[in-house]
Amino acid sequence: MNIMISQLGLVSGEEISFEESSWLESTVPAVIMARFKFVGDAIGNCTFFKPFCLGEMAYKQVKNLFCSTMYAANKRNSSMKTNLLLFHCSNEPQEEILRTDQWYEMAFAKLKKLTHLLKNVDLIDGRLINIDNDSIVFDEYIAEKMIEFKSLSRAFLGCPSVQQALQKNVMATTQATQGMSMVYFGKASERAPLTVNSLTTVCNFLNISAQQRKVIRLTVSPQVTQHQIWMGTLEEILNGLKSDMETLDYCNKGNKMGLQIVSTCLKFLHETAIDPDSTSWMKPAPTKPAADPASNKWEDVLEMFNDLIACLRDERRLSFHVSKLEFMKEGLLQIRDVLIDKKIGYREVRHQESLVQKKLSKTLGHSSKCMFTLLQYYLYGTIRDVEVDICGGLYGGSGKKAFYLCMGKLLTSDEENMVWSGVKQLDRALRLFKFVWETAGMKRVMELQGHLWCVGAVCRTITYRGNLFFVHGINLVDQGDGCRTR
Repeated sequence: MNIMISQLGLVSGEEISFEESSWLESTVPAVIMARFKFVGDAIGNCTFFKPFCLGEMAYKQVKNLFCSTMYAANKRNSSMKTNLLLFHCSNEPQEEILRTDQWYEMAFAKLKKLTHLLKNVDLIDGRLINIDNDSIVFDEYIAEKMIEFKSLSRAFLGCPSVQQALQKNVMATTQATQGMSMVYFGKASERAPLTVNSLTTVCNFLNISAQQRKVIRLTVSPQVTQHQIWMGTLEEILNGLKSDMETLDYCNKGNKMGLQIVSTCLKFLHETAIDPDSTSWMKPAPTKPAADPASNKWEDVLEMFNDLIACLRDERRLSFHVSKLEFMKEGLLQIRDVLIDKKIGYREVRHQESLVQKKLSKTLGHSSKCMFTLLQYYLYGTIRDVEVDICGGLYGGSGKKAFYLCMGKLLTSDEENMVWSGVKQLDRALRLFKFVWETAGMKRVMELQGHLWCVGAVCRTITYRGNLFFVHGINLVDQGDGCRTR
């Protein structure tokens, strides 16, 4: 059923089809809501139109469309507040949006409040960490505000004044880029977050070919699947889990059982481990068959991991550790039939250890999260994921063969401990990408550059492990003449 709006005295010559909501959304502005309701009520009360309930139906149609639309011409202030509050709900990188000066003013005021609330708290590995004492913060309200802070900050980095200050500071400090026109973090996609939990993620980011990925896997696998790396990774995960479980302010039946399993698993690994420096190599091989059913196997560890995951699956505070247990199950499944028992003699133990490496290096694929966890422990002695607030990208550098890999971090404070924590996190991420790049045998030279942002910070540069890191201020206007070098 169609109604001529000209007959209602609203918009001359336009027609509304109540079957086409998209037409309504673009045609009926919010400014006529009140008038439409008045006319609609009049029609609805008319005896002739009563059977059709046109007035009520028309009003509901426009009301629903109006409530679902974020931007309305005559509601600029209110829609801006709605956009400001809901911006962080989107997880997908958005196309560049042209925002008004008023939006940036409101966003900056919001960011200052969030910075004060979240001072010296950071989101690391999906957990809130108090940088002052390295403690874990369990607070859902603070977690929500941190997500809001990160997302709103990413949007604010598109502010023209922030972009101008960034480009000026980088060009003035990095002599290698003088005379070149480069725009850092200029696109919304370059300001998106990035969580790295597999080699595939790194290779996709660096646009590494399939042939080069094969080279990476064949090079990395034998190194990260060595028995000491495998054992060290398992113990690192279990020790971290045990430490966090012991700090929980409550203990239910599942947690108690989980803690017992963790302790049993650690004891099992310790008792079955072989010390290469010991004299156990002199012990003769046992007279009983090496495949005695009583001998321990990696399947025993796999069963303990399954039980542990079942006990802790619903414990949100331990979700990071549970995810790592899930990752390592992939490797345990591949070696579940391999013996792990000191009673079988030194030579047989070494043979079983070589079987572990052989099976893992052969079966763990390029996208394996188990493989990536082993790589993390191999490179840094930690099993934490690599999380980057601002993914950045590859930017042309000095000469024809060199370029910059730039990534960023958002801080809630510019105090020294907070800044250095951010620098070390960024450095770990950047060096991982460079490791993969060089392992692939790429010819171009990759230079690393980190960027950190904080509300009201004074621009300065820090050199760490030979790489340059910029600390930028988030401000409405350019606050200085350049970066101070430290």
